[in-house]
Amino acid sequence: MNQPKPLNWTASENIGYTVVRRGDGGMTLTFSDLSEATLAHWREFALNHLLEADRRTRNLYDLRAVRDIPEKAIRMAVDVNSDPSARNIRVAVVAANQAVMEKIMQVAALAETESAAAIKIFTDINEAEAWLARSLDQIA
Repeated sequence: MNQPKPLNWTASENIGYTVVRRGDGGMTLTFSDLSEATLAHWREFALNHLLEADRRTRNLYDLRAVRDIPEKAIRMAVDVNSDPSARNIRVAVVAANQAVMEKIMQVAALAETESAAAIKIFTDINEAEAWLARSLDQIA
């Protein structure tokens, strides 16, 4: 059995997200805010993680505590999701409300290329988990 790769994430008092390794080898990222410090830390972590992407991965972004997504966060997410290594990632995003869902849909639409991650947006975390649990060949 493959050993999960190291998470290489360090908590910090001034950032508004946490990361844990999922049982399937992916990650669950839970955000409480999208401050400048949080966005900068996340971007560096995400890009470094993509450098080491060597297999298909399932990630869950829990944004239920976030009530609004700033334009800067959208631009950063599009940038990270445009990296060619992102094509190996399936991302389920759980949003708190319709306004957040619509902004996440902008990210998905702007980054929709062959090299982008497969992204699906949910308001129910159980539905997101069920989608991630599907075979990696079934991403529709």
